[in-house]
Amino acid sequence: MEPFTQFLPFIGILLFVLITYTYKRKNTRNDNKPIPPQPSGALPFIGHFHLLQGQAPLARILGKLCDDYGPIYSLRLGSRQAIVVSDSNMVKECFGTNDKIFATRPNLAVSRYMVYDNANFGLGPYGPYWREIRKLVTSELFMSQSLVKFETVRSSEVRTSINELFQFVKNKDGSCGKYVRDMNKWFEHVMFNITIRMLVGKRFSSSFEGNNNEDEKVKEAIKKGLYLTGVYVVSDMIPNLEWMDIGGHLKAMKKLGNELDMVIGKWFDEHVDKRNECDNEKDEDFMDVMLSTLSKDAEMFGHERQTIVKATTLILILTGYESTTETLTWAVSLLLNHPNILKAAQHELDIHVGREKWVEESDIKKLKYLQAIVKETLRMYPPGPLGAPREAIEDCNIDGYHISKGTRLIVNIWKLHRDPHVWLDPHEFRPERFLEEHSNINYKGQNFEYIPFSCGRRMCPASSFALQVVHLTLARLLQGFDLSTPMGKPVDMTEGLGQSLPKVKPLELIIAPRLSPVIYENL
Repeated sequence: MEPFTQFLPFIGILLFVLITYTYKRKNTRNDNKPIPPQPSGALPFIGHFHLLQGQAPLARILGKLCDDYGPIYSLRLGSRQAIVVSDSNMVKECFGTNDKIFATRPNLAVSRYMVYDNANFGLGPYGPYWREIRKLVTSELFMSQSLVKFETVRSSEVRTSINELFQFVKNKDGSCGKYVRDMNKWFEHVMFNITIRMLVGKRFSSSFEGNNNEDEKVKEAIKKGLYLTGVYVVSDMIPNLEWMDIGGHLKAMKKLGNELDMVIGKWFDEHVDKRNECDNEKDEDFMDVMLSTLSKDAEMFGHERQTIVKATTLILILTGYESTTETLTWAVSLLLNHPNILKAAQHELDIHVGREKWVEESDIKKLKYLQAIVKETLRMYPPGPLGAPREAIEDCNIDGYHISKGTRLIVNIWKLHRDPHVWLDPHEFRPERFLEEHSNINYKGQNFEYIPFSCGRRMCPASSFALQVVHLTLARLLQGFDLSTPMGKPVDMTEGLGQSLPKVKPLELIIAPRLSPVIYENL
């Protein structure tokens, strides 16, 4: 009997949790109100969670369920109810008619343990604190005048990185090009430096090839943070099991949260010291702006000044550079697999900009085909294929179905962007669609069939900034270099698992300068 009795406390706890969970479901059920259809096969305790496991990205798994159960269906994930939506009319109901109801985020472990206990505006709950911080971020970073203010940062970082790439690929023997093992690292290098310079006025000195130094350690910590924001934590679905920390994710979040806090805290102290030494110091970066906006003793809805500044900086870093890196990686991968489109984009650059000067942000408005390439890339590979999770703050109706307060909303943007009723040949890379039948579609969240940056109150505030960076980086890369694949092989387009759509295999390519050497020297 001894081996069995040692498990009695654990069994008792599980039974208590299960009884509590069953009682809660029984007392919150709406028997007389229609709810979206549910897949069969729900299991006790975990619900439909097992259906989300597999060797495919989560957006594809949920897309397959959409094929079987329709454009709106519900899932039971532990003790949580969720609905999955992938139809433009229903998206309009969620983010138009019921936008305020779905404006909040679930209370997730990653936001509590890694990003300053919900003090960040990206993952934090909807309310007055969120509105104030979002207003500050939008006005100081992403409004038109702010984008102009940071134009020199974007341009100089792209210019520096293009020069580094040229120095890497040029050959003294006059050969035509050089093999780059992982082009994604170059994109990451550009985007990371732009983001860090805008936020804290720093530039990481290591090249895109990577060095084993403090800069790389910071990058790796932030990449770990990005990974942890996408993992499924059991206690997010079954809160009573948080004490068990199944999978060890909570421990990892707490540890990494401390590491990131040390980095952000060091930058914070440096900015405070700099301002103390010079009272008239101008606001050079976003952390300067926040420090000048918030007084030393400022407290906002329970959060102190230091916490507000650090939390806002960290969430902007975590969300700021990865999505643009992935977009550029997918864009170049698609172009390499469609060399006729790649050549057409370079021809457009030659016509409207020429080969005697570098393309600038002011030239992008003339490059309609380049813009269409970016739009098509974001259609096929949206940076957040499932959007960020939302939660209903009160009961509502979607497509005639009753949605209870506390239900989580998942919008399958990946599936939405491949709806054959909207998009002709949805799985085909065809930028021309945005110059022809879909020429009126934009990124502003007004076209509910195309929402790469989501829409409504929680729409990504950095969409204009992201587009400027992606357009300029892609334009200068295509203008300055001929790109091809090793031995002419197609690029492997395998997508990674989880909630995002990272490219699994490194983007390998051959790069050769296509302009006169003097043009690179004048960068």
